[in-house]
Amino acid sequence: MVFKGVTQLAALTVLGLILAIIGLLIFKAWPAFHTFGFKFFTSTEWDPVSDQYSALTSIYGTLVTSAIALIIAVPVSFGIALFVTELAPAWLRRPVSTAVELLAAIPSIIYGMWGLFVFAPLFAEKVQPWITAHLGKWPLIGSLFQGPPIGIGVFTAGLILAIMVIPFVTSVMRDVFDVVPLVLKESAYGIGCTTWEVMWRVVLPYTRVGVVGGIMLGLGRALGETMAVTFVIGNSHDISKALFMPGNTISSTLANEFSEAVGEKYTSSLIALGLILFLVTFVVLAIAKLLLIRVAAREGAKT
Repeated sequence: MVFKGVTQLAALTVLGLILAIIGLLIFKAWPAFHTFGFKFFTSTEWDPVSDQYSALTSIYGTLVTSAIALIIAVPVSFGIALFVTELAPAWLRRPVSTAVELLAAIPSIIYGMWGLFVFAPLFAEKVQPWITAHLGKWPLIGSLFQGPPIGIGVFTAGLILAIMVIPFVTSVMRDVFDVVPLVLKESAYGIGCTTWEVMWRVVLPYTRVGVVGGIMLGLGRALGETMAVTFVIGNSHDISKALFMPGNTISSTLANEFSEAVGEKYTSSLIALGLILFLVTFVVLAIAKLLLIRVAAREGAKT
């Protein structure tokens, strides 16, 4: 009974902490919501001089950089996990796996410094001009790749986020690929399937729940990342269709401006951004959980 009571108290403590954080954020953010109303979510104005604030630019930057990170990180992570579990010789699997895990241990501020001082200049001189020259004139997507070659911007932030997310997604994919029963893969190889067909038609369907969970874990990491993004996104409060233009995210806005905020509306608006980030992350992870439950139920029904 004592052990049950202690564990129950620990669980309820976590729940209480979450409710306390939400309550504090709502209390501190209320002056901003009361002053600006629904316009706080739809306007792009952020002007500390005239004491006018809104969240749309930061929300847009957060979602776009996270989407870019996942678009790049998911296929790369899948390729690394496929190589480590199915194609790499035995002597190479351990070093590659260790190297991927070490990437996750690097502090985010190191990624930010590397992105600002090494990657951004290289990107501005070599990569961005090439992309603009070859993709900038394409219909529909060409306008996404316009902008001056300054090296920092929304696309660079998404790229750095992708590098940071890859170790998490790769580790989950590698672990779930390893638990696939060997007899399933040998049976597929026995009827003449190629390695790609085994991965696509046997391993991936068997591990679908774990793969989706790994992707959601990476998305959660990308949504809340602060320092690395702050270094390379440019910190502009304008929304531009071009991905090479500077922008900001909720977390980078908080990191840049919270120490300089003066006045109730300014401070309350920043806390409101923190509340929005909390809710966006909560909604995304809740959707991921529901998706996992639905996929698991569907697979259970099939079996």
